[in-house]
Amino acid sequence: MGRRIIAAASITASLLLAASAAPSLAQGQSPRPNPPAGGAGAPQKPPQAAQQQQGQQQPAPPKPYKVVAITPPQPMNDPSFEAFRKQVGAAADKKDKKALGDLVSKSFFWMGEKGDKADKKKAGLDNLAKAINLDAKDGSGWDTLAGFAAEATAAPFPEKKDTICAPADPQFDPQALEALAKATGTDEGEWGFPTQPNLEMRAAAQPNSPVVEKLGMHFIRVMDEGGDQQGDNPMIKVVAPSGKVGYVPADAISPLGNDVVCYAKEGGAWKIAGFIGGEQ
Repeated sequence: MGRRIIAAASITASLLLAASAAPSLAQGQSPRPNPPAGGAGAPQKPPQAAQQQQGQQQPAPPKPYKVVAITPPQPMNDPSFEAFRKQVGAAADKKDKKALGDLVSKSFFWMGEKGDKADKKKAGLDNLAKAINLDAKDGSGWDTLAGFAAEATAAPFPEKKDTICAPADPQFDPQALEALAKATGTDEGEWGFPTQPNLEMRAAAQPNSPVVEKLGMHFIRVMDEGGDQQGDNPMIKVVAPSGKVGYVPADAISPLGNDVVCYAKEGGAWKIAGFIGGEQ
């Protein structure tokens, strides 16, 4: 799944796909479909581990680093959008394609690394279904849709007039993040941010392990996805600003960029207008 790297710092610029120059949501922002820990939302994907980012090269050793703060996104203040999300969520819960089809734009777009991948000869629902793997036998596509529907934050997508994409990401200083990666000998893709304040970092990859440090609302380095990845509460290894290494729940750290669903009004009614991401 393609990840987007942050290129600048205002809500009006473009977001880049990591391997391309695909359009974006905002400067200093990247799509985030990850819900707050313990809440409903799209399946969490942790930031890329150092080994993934750098192939077989050894990751940079953990070391103390400067805190780069993030400001969490705020929910949209639009009752009509909230009502629409409930409609999408209800369709997802019932796995009702007919109801969902009425909520998808006929001009649905699907932005990937090489531009719009939507088949304009097909219905918007067909393209959405392919983008999020709605027909997966295990029902994961419907779970993904339900997760997006549960997300209340959104940000304007400047490449499409009057279009918003969700979830929104926090605001931050991209130059500071770039400097942080350089100072630690890491890649920006190794950094994520917490989905909740006062995140407890534990000594081992078990949820009942002793707490060694609490993490604030700032970027956190992800060392790898080691630990217990099989249970209901998978843990990932992270580095705190102090340089200490510990473990946090995988769903408590959001990556810099991930897939988003976009929305727009047609004839005064909200529609699912597009999708950014998916398998490249």
